[in-house]
Amino acid sequence: MAKKLVLKVTAGADAPERCSQAFTVAAVAAASGVRVSLWLTGESTWFALPGKAEEFELPHAAPLPDLIAGILAGGGTITVCTQCAARRGVEEKDLIAGARIAGAQVFVQEVMGEDTKSLVY
Repeated sequence: MAKKLVLKVTAGADAPERCSQAFTVAAVAAASGVRVSLWLTGESTWFALPGKAEEFELPHAAPLPDLIAGILAGGGTITVCTQCAARRGVEEKDLIAGARIAGAQVFVQEVMGEDTKSLVY
């Protein structure tokens, strides 16, 4: 099994099932002892802002705030794409605790790591 899982979420409330699946897989992996790096791009960027995850609703899905808490509690990281943040006027100071902003160089470095698997939702 991979020792690290990097997930890139490209959808937010615009594609709620795909978005929820990504957060669910990340939280389950973190709870299973896998090092998780969750990247928020496009519309999922908004979920790195306080209160935004609470606004997300999808029947029969775990609440995003619970999934985010599970990812962070399991030692996972949450990263917002630099360009996506800039296009939305989001700065590092605006993010929830435990989230950061980073660019493509850091993403590529993470996905190319040994014992790493990556998924895009």
